[in-house]
Amino acid sequence: MASIDEALAVIKRGMDELIPEEGLIEKLREGRPLRIKAGFDPTAPDLHLGHTVLINKLRQFQDLGHEVIFLIGDFTGMIGDPTGKSATRPPLTEAQVAANAITYKEQVFKILDKEKTRVVFNSDWMSKLSAADMIRLAGQYTVARMLERDDFTKRYRAEQPIAIHEFLYPLVQGYDSVALEADVELGGTDQKFNLLMGRILQKHYGQKPQAVLTMPLLEGLDGVQKMSKSLGNYVGVNDSPGEMYTKLLSMPDDLLWRYFELLSFRPLAEVDEFRAAVSGGANPQDYKKLLAEEIITRFHDAEAAATAHKSAGNRVGLGEIPENVPTIEVSLSGQEQLPVATVLRLAGLVKNGAAARDVLGRGAVFIDGEKHEGDRFFNLGDDCVVQAGKKKIARVVITD
Repeated sequence: MASIDEALAVIKRGMDELIPEEGLIEKLREGRPLRIKAGFDPTAPDLHLGHTVLINKLRQFQDLGHEVIFLIGDFTGMIGDPTGKSATRPPLTEAQVAANAITYKEQVFKILDKEKTRVVFNSDWMSKLSAADMIRLAGQYTVARMLERDDFTKRYRAEQPIAIHEFLYPLVQGYDSVALEADVELGGTDQKFNLLMGRILQKHYGQKPQAVLTMPLLEGLDGVQKMSKSLGNYVGVNDSPGEMYTKLLSMPDDLLWRYFELLSFRPLAEVDEFRAAVSGGANPQDYKKLLAEEIITRFHDAEAAATAHKSAGNRVGLGEIPENVPTIEVSLSGQEQLPVATVLRLAGLVKNGAAARDVLGRGAVFIDGEKHEGDRFFNLGDDCVVQAGKKKIARVVITD
């Protein structure tokens, strides 16, 4: 196993909070594999990269030698997690939960080591509790404390109904930690209330309370709102290689380092080198390609990653030359040579001179895959691939 300092550096990468850090250090000092728990309600079978932030952290714990418990909340899924909801969620049927659970497992093992992962269902223990057991569990927390939870508070003040069974959700999630004797539980920042419930109940049942590690919610490709399929700003785990490539290369430049931190398994020292190179003038698109290739390899394979740019079409990143580029002849019309802006306009790669100045000013013009800088004039017989922005590209041949 890694030293405690080395382990903490890996564990804390990209995290939001670790509660309490001293508690985790104490557990690491015991020198045994820790039980790392993360629960997933199988409410949506299609995962996107936002979901994988947590799963990536589980993989890092596995690589450190710890036991990962991937909990599928088939019992809690039939309650419906009230987190972030303004109304009671309709419960899933057993058939829906079972079908979604199968899809979950197929997707997560593209990241997790199947041989080192323990998959459990919380119905295994929750369905065995009697009504009296549930009453005793409910007696461990007060309504007043439940209403301190932000989403419950908002609904209560807005006079929106809160069903009694919704109060059971955090209690059941907390009891999962008791049943599994979890050492660490992971969740998103929006799950903090539920995660801390595990610590409370473990203390009540005479167990050493788990450490809680929260991970941030990943921003979508728009760089503003969290990644969501409904918002269309997502990269799906089951997206084709070409789709992944196109989407990842379209992200805002300032989002790149956030994605490297939360989605990449590259050492942070290497990512810092990439960042320094971009600060020194390197093209950020080159590093988006590296990230895209890493992610495509993870969810498809290395061959798919190597050829993803070919299936991405003309929407690929600046400087990428796709197959079947159309050829356009541009006449000198009596001139000895033509400046770049004129060639862009005559080739139909921009609408007018103003648009040409815009893409040139943004550094979004590439010639034979190389970023255009300085002055450049085209002469009779020149034959090269010219790109203006992400969508306009052609092989330009200069004629008389």
